[in-house]
Amino acid sequence: MTTPPLTSPTAGPSRIPEIRVPGVLTLAGLVAGLVIGLLIAGKPAADTALAVAGPIGSLWLQGLQMTILPLVAGLLFSGIVETVAAARAGAMARRTLGIIVSFLAFSAVLGAVATPLLLRLFPVPEGVSFAHGVDPGKVPGIADFLSSLLPDNVVSAAAENAMLPVIIFVALFAFASTRLADEPRRMLAVLFEGLAGAMMVVIGWVLGLAPIGVFSLGLSLGIHSGGAALGALAHYIVLVVAVGTVVMVAGYVIAVLAGRKKLGAFAAAMLPAQVVAISTQSSIATLPAMLASSRKLGISSTTSEFALPLAVTLFRATGPAMNMAVAIYAAKLAGLELTTGALMAGTFVAFATTFGAVSLPGTISFVSSIGPIAAAMGVPLWPLGVLVAVEVLPDLMRTLGNVTMDVAVTSAVDAGVDEPPAAETLH
Repeated sequence: MTTPPLTSPTAGPSRIPEIRVPGVLTLAGLVAGLVIGLLIAGKPAADTALAVAGPIGSLWLQGLQMTILPLVAGLLFSGIVETVAAARAGAMARRTLGIIVSFLAFSAVLGAVATPLLLRLFPVPEGVSFAHGVDPGKVPGIADFLSSLLPDNVVSAAAENAMLPVIIFVALFAFASTRLADEPRRMLAVLFEGLAGAMMVVIGWVLGLAPIGVFSLGLSLGIHSGGAALGALAHYIVLVVAVGTVVMVAGYVIAVLAGRKKLGAFAAAMLPAQVVAISTQSSIATLPAMLASSRKLGISSTTSEFALPLAVTLFRATGPAMNMAVAIYAAKLAGLELTTGALMAGTFVAFATTFGAVSLPGTISFVSSIGPIAAAMGVPLWPLGVLVAVEVLPDLMRTLGNVTMDVAVTSAVDAGVDEPPAAETLH
């Protein structure tokens, strides 16, 4: 049976409801909670504050956690269907996707390798712990990783919050759906798109309460860790941004080696687009500037007008590396030592879930992107509730790195198009 053409690559998670998050108030709530906690630490009022703030913070975190599994299932299904659809669009699409998939795998491994190394060289400031006597659970080893790849029962796996086998099941289900006839395939696509959209509305409601939830978590953290908590947050921002910087630098390397561009010319052409990226924190909003950069670099309009929108839709170059960095840092804050098996599980999930990443500011997509990675590695969610408040700063590097890499990949695709016709016959 001939498989019918799939839906447009831009269908699916791009059609999610608009969500607004009080980012400034959330950051202010964190600062206020930390300062008040620091001021009352060791005083009688601290016990009363913890008795009130602890349950409020936990309830807010539970609100975030309840959306993760259905949201990831909806986004991952839609993202895989989009990727398969794009791959069937022709040789240029396959070449673009080949570069994208290869780099996303590299990005995930980079995060798993570079972050522990950086933490050994520059440890988390002493005196900081988000655990507060709570048992974080079991950290999976290599045997656990291998045995959990396929679920015995996907329903029970979901009930136990076993993220890795559920993600693998959803991925296989999504690939299988692309082999169906047009009508049932479209019905499944609409179902999962609706699931993702509804969950994004719910997570938007929960994040609307972020100033209260983060204030409560910050207050507890300030009482337990004192001034060391502020140093830890600054340390976290620098470390995660450093990992993202490596990804951005890799974009320049790809442009020079694979795209055959001069380093100076590429850097000069990228500067206007990077300024727009910093000001908007959105790859989609930077697309016109990226097209202008491509023209300055001499990339053909045919290539840039195809490859750039595809990259903006499907490619989050910094995502796997920086998401792994956040999850590993959260493990350190929770007092966990990650095993090789845990890192392998996190790397796989970081790579897989990137295909369902939401093209929204990082504060909104923070929990949906990093929650599954943390769950696969056995890392508790509560450190993420505090780290999300400062995501606005690492998110600048996310957008900057993604935009740089999008143009770099486009230049590499264009260089491949210029190859002799004989090379095309190999595809």
